[in-house]
Amino acid sequence: MRLNLSLKYPQIIRSALLLGAFAVAGTSGVVLVHHQTKERIAANERAELLRSLHEIIPDSAYDNDIVKDSLQVTAEALDGKEPSTIYLARKRNLPVGAVLTAVAPAGYNGSIKLLVGIYYNGSLAGARVVSHRETPGLGDKIEIRRDPWITIFDGRSIGDPPIAKWKVRHDSGVFDQFTGATITPRAVVNAIRQSLLYFDQHKEELFMGRPEQKSNE
Repeated sequence: MRLNLSLKYPQIIRSALLLGAFAVAGTSGVVLVHHQTKERIAANERAELLRSLHEIIPDSAYDNDIVKDSLQVTAEALDGKEPSTIYLARKRNLPVGAVLTAVAPAGYNGSIKLLVGIYYNGSLAGARVVSHRETPGLGDKIEIRRDPWITIFDGRSIGDPPIAKWKVRHDSGVFDQFTGATITPRAVVNAIRQSLLYFDQHKEELFMGRPEQKSNE
């Protein structure tokens, strides 16, 4: 039996074109959804970052885009291993303060990541723990939603208390530790102290956009 190929070729071509059209439409849909999802995720991440930054330095205190007005430094005082982001707050182009990303490497269960806000005059605007793996019910009291302990640093500076007293009470310092947990608050106190020292020594170059990239304080 002979097949009429002249009749089948148009059907094959139409089928191929139809499949191709479906493939293009499907790919375009995936690309569009990915693009929209990526933008939505980025917007949500920015909103969450701003919420955290505003908990430390209120948005009424500055008039610049604090997320865009940021830079990265590699400093042992803040982490030393990975670049740390520093967000700069200005008003009428004058320095207001900065929020530093710092890491306390010696937590009980690993590193503790913080945001440390410091006004240009050296006083602490506030600090917030961003991520950690400390023990629930003990070490997790460093989170503001668990306990107000982290607010004891508000308004402090490297002279208040004297730098030698920037320790937990167990180590002859002035800051309370948690009952049954000393390692976690010790790590946080040290990270905040290191952040204050770094900012005090480098704030001018930070606001000039020329940060010291390697620091051993």
